[in-house]
Amino acid sequence: MSEILLTRIAEALERMEPAPVAAPDFTKADAFVWHTEPNRFSPVEKVSRVQLDLLVGINRSRDTLLENTLQFARGLPANNALLWGARGMGKSSLVKAIHAEVLRQGHDLKIVEIQREDLPSIGHLLALIRDADARFLMFCDDLSFSHDDQHYKSLKAVLDGGIEGRPDNVVFYATSNRRHLMPRDMIENERSSSISPSEAVEEKVSLSDRFGLWLGFHPCSQDEYLEMIRGYCRAHGIEIDEETLWAEAIEWQATRGSRSGRVAWQYFTDLAGRRGISL
Repeated sequence: MSEILLTRIAEALERMEPAPVAAPDFTKADAFVWHTEPNRFSPVEKVSRVQLDLLVGINRSRDTLLENTLQFARGLPANNALLWGARGMGKSSLVKAIHAEVLRQGHDLKIVEIQREDLPSIGHLLALIRDADARFLMFCDDLSFSHDDQHYKSLKAVLDGGIEGRPDNVVFYATSNRRHLMPRDMIENERSSSISPSEAVEEKVSLSDRFGLWLGFHPCSQDEYLEMIRGYCRAHGIEIDEETLWAEAIEWQATRGSRSGRVAWQYFTDLAGRRGISL
C-alpha cells in the first residue's frame, strides 16, 4: 500500500473522529446537567427547588445529609449517599435544597445531574472534572435498574473499586424507590435459578453497598402532611382557616389515593391558583 494512500486513510479517520470536548467553564453556574451525543456540561441558571425548612418530616435524613455535604464542601472525607423509599417524600428535593444551603453558607460546590441512561459515559465525565478547581456533587434522580439493564456496572467501579477510584473532588448522591436499586423479583429469581445463588445475589445488591449513607424515606402521617401545607402557606403568605384547610387537604389526598410531600405541594399549587397567587 503506497504512502499516499495511507496518508489519505489517516486523514479520513481524523475527519470521522468527533471533535474533542472543550474544557468546561465551571464559573458560569453552580449547577449543570450532563448531556451526551455530544458529551457536554449544560449550565443551569435557575435550579428548580424548595427551601430546606419547608421539607417536613425528614429531619434525621436532612441533618445527616447536610452534615455529610458540608464535610465534603470543606474538603473533608464524605460518603456517597443513597436516598431511598416512598415516592413523593422529598428525596430529590432534599438534595437540591441542601446544595442551596451549602452555597448559602459560603461554600463553592457544583451540582451536576446525570440521567440513568447516560451512566455509561460517567467515566468520561469524571475525566473532565478530576483536575478541575472545584468540588462536585454528582446527582442521579430516580436511579433503578431492570432485569436486562447493564448500566449499573458502569457505576460500580466509579463509586468504589475502580483502578482510578472516585476523584477526591466528587461525591455521588442518588435517589431511588428501591433500597437495592433493583426489583425484588429480580433478586429472588437470581436466588432461585442460579447455579450459585448467593454469588448471583451478591452481584446484584453490591451496588447499593457502595453508598456509605443509606437514608430511608417513609410515608408521612396525616399531621405531617397538613404541616407541609401550612408551611407552604406561611412561606407564600396565604391565609386559610384551619377548618377549610383540613377539609380540602384531606379530600385532596383521598382523591389521589396517597399522602406525601408531593401530594401536599400539588394541593397547595391548586390553592394558590384559586387565590390568584403566583409561585
